[in-house]
Amino acid sequence: MSKILIRGAKVLGGEPQDVLIDGETIAALGSGLSPEGATVIEADGKILLPGLVDLHTHLREPGREDSETVLTGTRAAAGGGYTAVFAMANTFPVADTAGVVEQVYRLGQEHGYCDVQPIGAVTVGLEGKKLAELGAMHESAAGVTVFSDDGKCVDDAVIMRRALEYVKAFGGVVAQHAQEPRLTEGAQMNEGVVSAELGLGGWPAVAEESIIARDVLLAEHVGSRVHICHLSTAGSVEIVRWAKSRGIDVTAEVTPHHLLLTDELVRTYNPVYKVNPPLRTERDVMALREALADGTIDIVATDHAPHPHEDKDCEWAAAAMGMVGLETALSVVQRTMVDTGLLTWADVADRMSFAPARIGQATGHGRPISAGEPANLTLVDSAYRGEVDPAGFASRSRNTPYEGRELPGRITHTFLRGRATVVDGKLA
Repeated sequence: MSKILIRGAKVLGGEPQDVLIDGETIAALGSGLSPEGATVIEADGKILLPGLVDLHTHLREPGREDSETVLTGTRAAAGGGYTAVFAMANTFPVADTAGVVEQVYRLGQEHGYCDVQPIGAVTVGLEGKKLAELGAMHESAAGVTVFSDDGKCVDDAVIMRRALEYVKAFGGVVAQHAQEPRLTEGAQMNEGVVSAELGLGGWPAVAEESIIARDVLLAEHVGSRVHICHLSTAGSVEIVRWAKSRGIDVTAEVTPHHLLLTDELVRTYNPVYKVNPPLRTERDVMALREALADGTIDIVATDHAPHPHEDKDCEWAAAAMGMVGLETALSVVQRTMVDTGLLTWADVADRMSFAPARIGQATGHGRPISAGEPANLTLVDSAYRGEVDPAGFASRSRNTPYEGRELPGRITHTFLRGRATVVDGKLA
């Protein structure tokens, strides 16, 4: 492989320096590095980050290739600066066996735009009744370490306890979709003033918070790891903060859309704003930002949930829940957290690369930008401002809530083990 010299990049937002890539690794960092034999990329003060890692992506394959495939999803990921994604288990068939997770893993290897680490289902068929083949999935070629029934809550406390006990044996983690099902029957949006005015079924915050409270106590009792998916309420923040103060091994994620959007947008009845968990209040948004800044919330995860046109372009009640997010995630984080002074670019590297790689045990990802490390990198033009145009997305689906919105930042280059997957803002 040829050498690449990235000249004048602000590594983690610091002072400009040169970064030399030789083959699959970073060869050197410094000032005035020799470009001899190297392809030179003039970074002009752009931000150089470690390749982003998404702990929560829906790639839909197998079974819903009309929404997304491993190929289109990983192309979207590369375009968003990601070098590794964790693929959720709610496929058709469900990723609850070694065979299915190995299929997803190998598709990621074949396409090569980013590494794909499958997430295994906690229960057979996501039905919440019987534990899936957790050990077999872990011992498979995919080496699954994260398990989740995302899209559905593991609401049976006994099943959840057994899952936590099982994964403890090999250092795995259960990622919980916190939603008490009986409290959200018929729910269409956040329960509050707006839902009352619109006459839509309310989704109370306590439906999320009660499951989180139960699960952190179970994790403490078992001595195992639990991860909270797409945390969305101020009350959930306080529960996680309390759990961490007790030394409970809990981590949590927030999505970009929950950092920016509120339930006021539902007044438009545009199904693009229908998502699970629902958009919450401005108070919740501010609490989530503060929690991400102070480390109570560990990571940003996209919950990239692609849907075909016909599943979203319909009346609100019939519309599918979910938003695409891989190609806009970093821009939303820049707008809500960096441009507001809540996070530095070094903090962004932690929340969107180092920490998710650590939680998911993504080998070779979330590593420091230093000599000898794998060249998994993303270069960001943070000065860029532009309107979101979903027509240019690499994802097969277009259900973005940001169409026509101006967002900052643009991924100019992404490197997966030294190979450019994005060049000058376009897929290689």
